Amino acid sequence: MEYEKILFEVDDAVATVTFNRPDNANAMDLPLMRELMHAAIRCDEDPSIRAVIATGAGSFFSAGGDLGAFAEAGDDAGALLKEMTTYFHAAVSRFSRMNAPILAAVNGTAAGAGFSFVAACDLAIAADTAVFTSAYTAASLTPDGSSTYFVPRLVGLRRAMDLMLNNRRLTAGEALEWGLVNRVVPADELMDAVREEAGRLSRGGTLAFGAVKRMLHGSFSGSLETQMEMEARSIADMSRTRDGREGISAFLDKRRPHFQGR
Repeated sequence: MEYEKILFEVDDAVATVTFNRPDNANAMDLPLMRELMHAAIRCDEDPSIRAVIATGAGSFFSAGGDLGAFAEAGDDAGALLKEMTTYFHAAVSRFSRMNAPILAAVNGTAAGAGFSFVAACDLAIAADTAVFTSAYTAASLTPDGSSTYFVPRLVGLRRAMDLMLNNRRLTAGEALEWGLVNRVVPADELMDAVREEAGRLSRGGTLAFGAVKRMLHGSFSGSLETQMEMEARSIADMSRTRDGREGISAFLDKRRPHFQGR
């Protein structure tokens, strides 16, 4: 499909998804969320895409949901939000479940749904100028986009409560300390750092990456024995893949493996 509210490009097996409403702080309206869902499906379905970067145009990552659109909808705001979250949650689900890892390049403020999306990404690298805030309850709204699932897993329940009840604003350094992001770099080095990491991951064993993601996402709800059974079945399955055989051979031959996502 053609995109108007996001930018989508693929370069050397790495897809970059950019929220592209810079004049509106990259706020997410209904068309943007619909396009984001289609981009997520494309990344999930295309085996040539082996890593994904998400970022924002201009100086914001995303200020979150478009509150102006909510106000304009009036009494139909509830119906609008149900439609928006249908697309948004489908996008988060596809990105979370696909084999290719997704990295957030947090170039500026990540608030509301933008904050949620950062938490849902597999890895996050932030510019030293980035700011993070949940923001929802400041407007007497509640979080969406999976943040009540991912944020407690990343930072713990007490800190998640602080973020969501007090709308505490975190600097990039605090987000790193709390575990919300993996790394902080100078703003002018952000995209180079993210592209380097995405490129490295795109050359890795994406089937194994996908299996790891799914096991980690389920690790809080099952028993020890259930989790170990999943591990046993997964490593056995991976050993039968082309990449699994290549990884074992390369290790024994003391050479760099050549993975193909098969």
